[in-house]
Amino acid sequence: MSRLSTFPYFMLVAVEAGGFLRGLLLLLTYPLMCLFGHDMRLKAMVMVSFFGLREKEVLRVSKAVLPKLFLEDVASQGLEAVKKARTVVAVSTVFPRVMVEGFLKEYLGVDTVVGREVMVVAGRYIGVIADDAVAAEEMMNKGKHDEGVGLVGVGGKMHHLFSRNCKETYAVSEADKAAWQALPRDKYPKPLVFHDGRLAFAPTFSAAIAMYTYIPFGIFLAIVRIRAYSLLPYRVSVPIGALTGMRSRIIAGPPADAMDENKAGGRLYVCNHRTLLDPITVAAGLRKPVTAVTYSVSPVSELMAPIRTARRTRDRDEDRRRMAGLLARGNLVVCPEGTPCREPYLLRFSPVFAELAAEVTPVALETRVDMFYGTSTKPASKVLDPLYFMMNPRPEYRVEFLEPVDTTTMADGEEDGHGRDKSHSIHVANRVQRVLGEALAFELTEQTRRDKYMMLAGNEGIVKVKANK
Repeated sequence: MSRLSTFPYFMLVAVEAGGFLRGLLLLLTYPLMCLFGHDMRLKAMVMVSFFGLREKEVLRVSKAVLPKLFLEDVASQGLEAVKKARTVVAVSTVFPRVMVEGFLKEYLGVDTVVGREVMVVAGRYIGVIADDAVAAEEMMNKGKHDEGVGLVGVGGKMHHLFSRNCKETYAVSEADKAAWQALPRDKYPKPLVFHDGRLAFAPTFSAAIAMYTYIPFGIFLAIVRIRAYSLLPYRVSVPIGALTGMRSRIIAGPPADAMDENKAGGRLYVCNHRTLLDPITVAAGLRKPVTAVTYSVSPVSELMAPIRTARRTRDRDEDRRRMAGLLARGNLVVCPEGTPCREPYLLRFSPVFAELAAEVTPVALETRVDMFYGTSTKPASKVLDPLYFMMNPRPEYRVEFLEPVDTTTMADGEEDGHGRDKSHSIHVANRVQRVLGEALAFELTEQTRRDKYMMLAGNEGIVKVKANK
């Protein structure tokens, strides 16, 4: 890792696994920790960051949140050494094993990860690192590879132990780190398609101070913005949002007939999914009301939405029938990905929308945030997604209405199925995905909503709603 300070990584664990109050405790005690020696400071940060946390929650953060920061800090020089080796043993002399194992195995292809262990009692961490002497011996036995390559830091027991048990050992000093270059995104060994967490920046000590200083004002700002968009017409709320720092850019206006008040029925808008606010942004661009089709949104979010929403049932025929009825009554916005994706990728499109109208209007959406992500996979946190997005100092939405796509046109090699069979719908969905991908310069993937939630949260991302009796 090219980053010299370990504080941002422990701050992420504290905030994402323990909450903002735990992060504040780490921030307030860190200046005192700096008076300690390196090893004692590490143990103190582990104690503050880990104490009382559930083992499963820390594991989730290590797999879903930390890899993004680790990838940004990976040095290209170290990656080259990993690629050349048949067997790689990664030895973490600083971070507890649980913090780095998921990233090293999933993204760098490391075979064995050894490191310090944080003690667990009844499924919760007690914040104490296991005895160094015992841990060193256990790590040496786990990491033995006669033909392996060991990656360790300079000094300490690990450097000497693994130099005797690996064919090659790369020892990295602080001077080496200072000369390393960050790995470009296009050189990542595995694309970073999904990640989770609220913080949209590396929480260094100074950045964390700025965040906690800003949070009270950010909450007030978010409330003002949300109330404006909920209660006022778009011609008033959009300028108010701009005065508070929000940036809304409409690159190309909606089709001319979208403004025709006498047209029977509505128009179907198909957009990529960035946040829960996507349909509201489309409505603001149209300056007309729309109905949004949602996948699995909390009842509170539906209640607070300034537009009408309709929940999908996950029954294809029933969904098609309901959406057709909604489209007959007015404009309909659909996000076929089914879940937001933060990175420049498009997930696989659900093809149901292609069976509803003779043409659809793709809408390319792009967002930028500077402090908080407005998306989450944690069920308890999803209700706060709009609040966090609105808390950003300068959130930005870019909206581009593209040329309508004819859904009745047959693709090359496709047999005539009267334009409405399942195969044709898939072709249309893929065509719309390509149109949006080209407009946004996003990469197309076959990943799905289920893939995202299984990877980041270990569930299928379905919010259970109690049935009305």
